[in-house]
Amino acid sequence: QVQPVESGGGLVQAGESLRLTCTAPRLTFDGRAMGWVRQVTGKEREGISCTTASGARTWYSDSVKDRFTASRDNANKMVDLQMNKLKPEDTAIYFCAPCVSVASIIVPASDFHSWGQGTQVTVSS
Repeated sequence: QVQPVESGGGLVQAGESLRLTCTAPRLTFDGRAMGWVRQVTGKEREGISCTTASGARTWYSDSVKDRFTASRDNANKMVDLQMNKLKPEDTAIYFCAPCVSVASIIVPASDFHSWGQGTQVTVSS
């Protein structure tokens, strides 16, 4: 496995919940902050969460704060994203990636290029 593998997306109605899971290669995961990034076709990627390597702290974007909860399982090289109170504007493809949080802005690590296929989340109104 070279790329992260994301799963758990689907079609839900506004207000419902989904839980995404990502399994990442050891070289991508170990010792690195890991987070979630989403992208709408034709728009820039948006970093929405970033969890430290130990799992002790997670930063969230304002767009998902208080609705989404990220976690990681270091033994199994997995990161999860529990998404509650979903809104139509959460519709996007979701990816996991190493991340950096700078001045409250979450971005993918600049040295990461092995993006997975992502998982599609569609929220209907």
